[in-house]
Amino acid sequence: MGKGTSRRAVLTAGAAAAGTALTVGCGDGGGGGGDETRPAAPESPARSGQSPTTGESPTAGETPAGGRALAATSEIPVGGGKIFADEKVVVTQPEEGTFKGFSAICTHQGCTVGSVEDGTINCPCHGSKFRVADASVAAGPARTPLPPRQITVESGSIRLP
Repeated sequence: MGKGTSRRAVLTAGAAAAGTALTVGCGDGGGGGGDETRPAAPESPARSGQSPTTGESPTAGETPAGGRALAATSEIPVGGGKIFADEKVVVTQPEEGTFKGFSAICTHQGCTVGSVEDGTINCPCHGSKFRVADASVAAGPARTPLPPRQITVESGSIRLP
């Protein structure tokens, strides 16, 4: 420590740097990389042709709501799903015509999930598995489900709002 630099200032700076390194290295910066228990947001599956917020089909002549298109509904297999790593979202279709969106960031250590197979969303880092129907934990080490992500399904297109 140089003259005029307090021990508290050095320790505070070191703690801030370590916290930044952990955030950058292990998570999405949104706090989703830990095993802490937190309440899940209400689940609202989107059905083909419906908005998750209103549940109503668009009127003839209306254009679908804004947002970025992820995929056509035909690209999401029934009983499976598709990972959109750039958007950090996984979309599943647990039963025909029902689509759900979840975070693609594993709640164990913050890795991006790597596959959707045999009814589970799978993390390649430590083997956690999450059910496609509700993202609940099917196999650890993760202890908390993947958080839901809002999607809209209209006119055969799955979109992020």
